[in-house]
Amino acid sequence: MGYHHLALACKDIQAIHEFYEGIMGFELVKVEVGPVPEGGWAKHFFYRMEDDHKFIAFWELHDVPGTEGLETNISKAAGVPDQINHVSFDVRDLADLERRKQQWLTAGLDIVEIDHNWCHSIYTKDPNDILVEFCATTGSFSAADRKTALAALTSTTPEFSAPPASVEFISPNDS
Repeated sequence: MGYHHLALACKDIQAIHEFYEGIMGFELVKVEVGPVPEGGWAKHFFYRMEDDHKFIAFWELHDVPGTEGLETNISKAAGVPDQINHVSFDVRDLADLERRKQQWLTAGLDIVEIDHNWCHSIYTKDPNDILVEFCATTGSFSAADRKTALAALTSTTPEFSAPPASVEFISPNDS
């Protein structure tokens, strides 16, 4: 089982559309338009990912009370560092991850690439200022991994994980 969609508010639906359809390659397939119970109205745009039944959706709000000065960066809104609340999209393998990295570089986006020792990720920011990630699982999970994870649920002094195997900051201007 997976999730159906993730829904986020946005300030600039045109920038969202250019990023998620033009750069990410997701397809805008549906919009729902209607009143918001608290007042005002909204458009709810659905972008289909490569899986036919998985979507990311964005709300464009109109005259909705309390949305003046809307903060769309979900980490800033929660008062935590950017890497805490982020959106991660699965890729099939490292070749697919490399293809996605080249898409982002071609679009002029800065990237952070991290080999986490069990998965390999690239990160950039979307027009909502949200950290987005493409991630390829490169390792497997052992009984020892599960035992460590379960112990961490209640430990107040857990052992730190091994640092990433590599971290690289990549700019489209790099040669």
